[in-house]
Amino acid sequence: MIGLPDGVTACLFDLDGVLTSTATLHELAWKRTFDEFLAGRADGDRSPFTPKDYTTYVDGRPRADGVRTFLTARGIDLPEGAPDDPPDRATVNGVGNRKNEALLGLIDERGIQPYPGSVAYLNAAHDAGLKIAVVTSSANGEHVLEVAGLTSFVQARVDGVTIVEDGLRGKPAPDSFLAGARKLGVEPAQAAVFEDALSGVEAGHAGGFGYVVGVNRADQADELRAHGADIVVDDLAELLDGQR
Repeated sequence: MIGLPDGVTACLFDLDGVLTSTATLHELAWKRTFDEFLAGRADGDRSPFTPKDYTTYVDGRPRADGVRTFLTARGIDLPEGAPDDPPDRATVNGVGNRKNEALLGLIDERGIQPYPGSVAYLNAAHDAGLKIAVVTSSANGEHVLEVAGLTSFVQARVDGVTIVEDGLRGKPAPDSFLAGARKLGVEPAQAAVFEDALSGVEAGHAGGFGYVVGVNRADQADELRAHGADIVVDDLAELLDGQR
């Protein structure tokens, strides 16, 4: 009744863009960060950060990976620096910390709203007895879940902090989703992955999960399918409606 194949007993949800609308805040924080950073450079391609840049280079990836991937595409190479680099330091970690500072400011300013269709789906999955985990590249996963009022649904969480502490490869590698399945005590084939990012869908496909649901928040349905989604929906409520 919740649109998943027989044999699936667990759901692994990405957070930003799947359960909550914070993906738009992430994109805005990245744009502010990169546009300010590029304006102060004399090297590389300094044209403004675009929505296409977000989906191609940043969306779904751990923060430092996003910095590296985008700046490499722009012909800019930065030293790694240290995790506690100040936001104004021209290092991978410094730029990442500047982005996180911008994101937290936007969260305080605008708040966090879960998608109603996603809340309905979480309720249905819970009532059906499925295990639920959140797998996000964001280091702010715990805070976002709490502010959005979703913590009670979640039996396990893998986030940006976990990725660093456990030495996991970030999406599009499947490591974080595999860790989520282990935390729930299920095999990958027993779990469905729910993702809006191309890198996340690719990770779900690479991990051999039982079902990969692409959530089309950025008008990229064809790309989600090409990266490994078994099904693409505009909202998780469609799975409950039996529209797919």
